[in-house]
Amino acid sequence: MKNIAIIMGGYSSEYKISLISGNVVYQYLDKTKYNGFRIHIFKEKWVYVDANDAEFPIDRNDFSVTVNGEKITFDCVFNAIHGTPGEDGLMQAYFELIGLPQSSCDYYQSALTFNKRDLLSVLKPYGIKTAISYYLNKGDVINTEEIVKKVGLPCFVKPNKAGSSFGISKVKTEAELPIAIEVAYKEDNEIIIESFLDGTEVSVGVINYKGEIKVLPITEIVSDNDFFDYEAKYEGKSQEITPARISDELTRKVGETAKRAYEVLKMKGFSRSEFIIVDNEPYMLEMNTIPGLTTESLIPQQARAAGISLEDLFTNAIELALA
Repeated sequence: MKNIAIIMGGYSSEYKISLISGNVVYQYLDKTKYNGFRIHIFKEKWVYVDANDAEFPIDRNDFSVTVNGEKITFDCVFNAIHGTPGEDGLMQAYFELIGLPQSSCDYYQSALTFNKRDLLSVLKPYGIKTAISYYLNKGDVINTEEIVKKVGLPCFVKPNKAGSSFGISKVKTEAELPIAIEVAYKEDNEIIIESFLDGTEVSVGVINYKGEIKVLPITEIVSDNDFFDYEAKYEGKSQEITPARISDELTRKVGETAKRAYEVLKMKGFSRSEFIIVDNEPYMLEMNTIPGLTTESLIPQQARAAGISLEDLFTNAIELALA
């Protein structure tokens, strides 16, 4: 029996979603193969949480834990932390340094994909289309006229390095820009402002499944709100239709684009890429490398549609990490 540390929580606004994801992994872990350990990673503490919710501190020298005088070490880490430090490369670099296998991509790919600006810049030369964008760092002079001239209206103001739609605003007038920028700065010190793409939003999972790169069935996002914001994502204010209601040719094109991004970046583990389809062309918005793993999240939905159970999905991730 292998000891699997399921890390969850994190230092960002996404920690609540991460705790749900981590507990789903714990619940669906194949108990005939693995001993699952829930590990909460917070700024103020790294702790193992047992079945009675008792907490035991993690020794950060080797990521071990001592319970009732017995030292427990782990064979593999299942990473379920959305946002920092699980999705931006920090935990990946730490585990590489101490020689502990983990389920997500490597630290460089994590850091790159977590930074929307850098990710899209790297993928553009490979023919992957993106929205027109404008970048701001905290402290930069805000020239609203220049922004509107470049990206047009309406536009989206987003934190450059944040997930779960925190800090995102759809801006319809130039006067709204300064407020939207302030909202985004609460999540990150870098901002990306993108032109509005009027089209069909889709999300596509790509995973390494049993040694082969597999594109999962595509999900179409129909938000009840102005865009796929936090409410739409987590509070039922959207329809998520899997498989997406798009043509076979478009399904193939979007899948190939997502797979190409996965291969170009030398990805491992899970990825979920978001696209807007305009005039039969997919425009990439971002790639998530620690996507939500709640039972209702998009990757589990897509896996189900592909005939892959949650138990199989998680077993596959662990076995690939161990290999």
